[in-house]
Amino acid sequence: MTAWTIYPSPLGQIFLSGANGALTGLWFRGQRHGPDVPGPVGSDPALELGMKWLDAYFSSQIPDFLPPLAPAGTPFQRRVWQALLEIPYGATVTYGHLARDLSCASAQAVGQAVGRNPIGLIIPCHRVVGADGRLTGYAGGLDKKAALLALEKGELPW
Repeated sequence: MTAWTIYPSPLGQIFLSGANGALTGLWFRGQRHGPDVPGPVGSDPALELGMKWLDAYFSSQIPDFLPPLAPAGTPFQRRVWQALLEIPYGATVTYGHLARDLSCASAQAVGQAVGRNPIGLIIPCHRVVGADGRLTGYAGGLDKKAALLALEKGELPW
């Protein structure tokens, strides 16, 4: 059974979902591709670990652990999401760079997979930028993407 909780971040409410000891979702309220109403609040050990990770992250610390993750997606999407986990804290890469690393001919296909990431922040889709370095395509909103990148550069935006 899926359990939910709400995390009060400096950028607004974040919904976390978990099942069987692993996070299955992390969305900002109102985020594209996220749930409108998460459902009944419940309990799962992954939720506590997810909130502990978020506490460290929003305190400008690099979390030293990764909660167990179980994002649901196609094999291609999961390959892209795994590649996102390899982007270092504070760094950015382009969609084209990811496509080349994944031997994928289409940066657009990579962008679509990035956009469907169900565990944002922890699987850091906010670290992917357009070819010219422009901030593009963040389901949580470009204002949040800019704030997250500023946080990772030591420029606390709140």
